[in-house]
Amino acid sequence: MSAVQCEVTARAAPGAPMSVFERYLSVWVFLCIVIGIAAGQLAPGLFQSIGQMELAQVNLPVGLLIWVMIIPMLVKVDFGALHEVRQHVRGIGVTLFVNWLVKPFSMAFLGWLFVRNLFAPMLPADQLDSYIAGLILLAAAPCTAMVFVWSRLSNGDPLFTLSQVAMNDSIMVFAFAPLVGLLLGISSISVPWDTLLTSVVLYILIPVILAQLWRKALLARGPAAFDAAMAKIGPWSIAALLATLVLLFAFQGEAIIRQPLVIALLAVPILIQVFFNSALAYWLNKVVGEKHSVACPSALIGASNFFELAVAAAISLFGFESGAALATVVGVLIEVPVMLLVVKVVNASKGWYEAQNA
Repeated sequence: MSAVQCEVTARAAPGAPMSVFERYLSVWVFLCIVIGIAAGQLAPGLFQSIGQMELAQVNLPVGLLIWVMIIPMLVKVDFGALHEVRQHVRGIGVTLFVNWLVKPFSMAFLGWLFVRNLFAPMLPADQLDSYIAGLILLAAAPCTAMVFVWSRLSNGDPLFTLSQVAMNDSIMVFAFAPLVGLLLGISSISVPWDTLLTSVVLYILIPVILAQLWRKALLARGPAAFDAAMAKIGPWSIAALLATLVLLFAFQGEAIIRQPLVIALLAVPILIQVFFNSALAYWLNKVVGEKHSVACPSALIGASNFFELAVAAAISLFGFESGAALATVVGVLIEVPVMLLVVKVVNASKGWYEAQNA
């Protein structure tokens, strides 16, 4: 992900421009789709060999890429900021309500409505459950690092943003597996609990521990050393994400060539979820009387996703060629343009928001 300064001091200036990688993430993802599909058609044997490089049902190349993807992002999260939660109890309450009680369940409903019913005749029948599982995985993982970008672009309160990210990450360590298991069960999808728990340990617990140890070592060398390290390792995450997507689409290529409409159809419930959850969080913050600088990051974290974790879990649980993996990648594809639109809306509505709360 991005090299975004996430320290409590929030030295990055509000409204600072996004990096090229951040702003054009959707373009890079689209290029990865093209490259991956072409490579998969030209060298199928190579990618089949990569797919077979497994240990205890974990694909080793992808596992390494996912660690490179996730750990630099988690280094930026200060779990010491959890004590800041008490300063914005109402805003944190809205964030947690939307992230953990509304968002995953609303996505499960939207998946059932669109994938299993409205769009079912246009989708591969044998992948319907897998698509829904991918959507659930996407919704059950609240955004982490990228929310600092969205908060900065909307002049959000940096202390609140940091504390809500730290709170969400702490909850995710314990709640991700039970929540995903519950929603998959409700959706009548078989839950491979051993693989799910392994994914949580590999892609949440261990990266969090390693990232925080690394963070502590960097901060011991001073703020300047920490900032320099963040600037250096920031591009690692996006590069690893793009490499993972090339691999994924090399496996998914045949299915996409046969049914290119699938990506557009899967985008529909994701888009509805983004707009619904961001609007709900924004409105609830207004109702409880929070400041606009709190409402913005609260709305934005409720709309975006920790898609790196979702992609990792989907591949671990269902495989490269699954509909679940494809569904999570659709979330990556639309993340940046849609979130920039939400940022524009919350910025443009500031006058209305503050008048209503005056």
